[in-house]
Amino acid sequence: MILAGHDARASRLPLPAKLAAAIVAVEDEHFYSNFLVDIVDGAGRAALAALHAGGDPGGSTITQQLAEQLYGAGSGLGGTLQEIGLGVKLSLSYPSKQILSMYLNAVYYGNGYWGDKAAARGYFATSPRTLDWAQAAMLAGLPQAPSAYDPEAHFALAKQRQHHVLDQLVVNHILTSSQARAAYREPLDLRNRGAG
Repeated sequence: MILAGHDARASRLPLPAKLAAAIVAVEDEHFYSNFLVDIVDGAGRAALAALHAGGDPGGSTITQQLAEQLYGAGSGLGGTLQEIGLGVKLSLSYPSKQILSMYLNAVYYGNGYWGDKAAARGYFATSPRTLDWAQAAMLAGLPQAPSAYDPEAHFALAKQRQHHVLDQLVVNHILTSSQARAAYREPLDLRNRGAG
């Protein structure tokens, strides 16, 4: 399976550690588990959400979200099943690190920023590998709802989402509570902050 537009050399580079940890903590805490455990967990959450909401189920794993980004998917339960199938194929074809690299490269962070490099440069004038915890947590919170959590237009909502990401980093034993509090208080110095 060859992914159009994916540079295989990029997946051999080290992942941006803080952003990768924040994305996994908030989007798919079982990402590094056995992929079947991760897929079953994500499928279960998605199926429950689809039955209750009847629309876009959410609750997808990082691999399922990547499959949707790369291949598109329908809506509702049928789309979720397609995502799951494509996610399984991705998991069988690529190691977790490469899937996460592809996800970081493909996801939309709002304001026209596709991928972690564009988002880190666009929001913070830095590279993904040099993000601090405050910046990484802010970016990790955006893919769920890039317009709603847009830090340039809706700063208060973006800060709430950043707080949630930092809490997940504590729950997953990546940060201590005091480290998370310090990151939350750290100024973000957004390049284009509006009135939000």
